[in-house]
Amino acid sequence: DKLKDLLELLPEHDLPEDLKSKHCKRCVVVGSGGILHGSELGHLLNQFDIVIRLNDAPVQGYTDHVGNKTTIRMTYPEGAPLSEHEYPPASLFVAVLFKSVDFNWLQAMVKNETL
Repeated sequence: DKLKDLLELLPEHDLPEDLKSKHCKRCVVVGSGGILHGSELGHLLNQFDIVIRLNDAPVQGYTDHVGNKTTIRMTYPEGAPLSEHEYPPASLFVAVLFKSVDFNWLQAMVKNETL
């Protein structure tokens, strides 16, 4: 019931049109473990059609190693980046909800309430 109520609060239940129309011929998932630090693979990662980033691994300040393209950012609410610079306007933020506190977080976000 809580999920149903939350979904009714959300303005959109589908992917944005620009993301729907993208073809994922070459996609990459970039984790947050720090393994790319020092790799200088940023230019290569930016060439992928879709770049999915996990959790709160920063991009700003590390673009030489992790690139600067973000199509989708997926994270648990507590792992969401705190810096507004980590949410490019053209990217999609996906909150991965599975605990009841996550649903409370989403409700507070949608209603602009304090948790």
